[in-house]
Amino acid sequence: MSMKQRTQQEKMRLLVLTGLFAALICLFTAYICHIPLGANGGYLHFGDTLIYVAAALLPQPYALLAAAIGGGLADLLTSPMWAPATIIIKALITLPFTWKARNLLCTRNRIAPFISWIISTIGYYLAEGLIFGQYAALITSVLGSALQSGGSLLFFYLVAGVLDKQDIKDKLFVSGSSKLSASEKG
Repeated sequence: MSMKQRTQQEKMRLLVLTGLFAALICLFTAYICHIPLGANGGYLHFGDTLIYVAAALLPQPYALLAAAIGGGLADLLTSPMWAPATIIIKALITLPFTWKARNLLCTRNRIAPFISWIISTIGYYLAEGLIFGQYAALITSVLGSALQSGGSLLFFYLVAGVLDKQDIKDKLFVSGSSKLSASEKG
């Protein structure tokens, strides 16, 4: 369903879900399982799990906005120097996902976290060079990203599996006359 075809109620639901995901992403990134890592203000977190869920549940640009706002706010609260890079990187890691499948754990969304890991690793490696004028050891950067993205991937599979069993997409988006078309169900 294109943006022009959405009803006011559907647009409002998407905006509310976007705000909710932005808040959850911020909380999980900044405060829940927040582990400082290295001397440059970086930290390990599993907020990307919720970015992945948002990207599998919400259409673009809503998922992109939730990720950018949530991740950006988390960095503003904890490590402000990283906020500009995070806003861009977190928005980009939503792009490999699809919301159009009936289930969150469709084939594309099972592969997407691996592509997001590559985007995140390269993005933060480049950002570190721009911010600090030097690049950390590539191995350290890749390992930190692998821990964060790998943990987020596992949690995403777990959370998405539970949400799929609860038919979350049907419950959130299928109501009365507002049914997903066959192409949108996957």
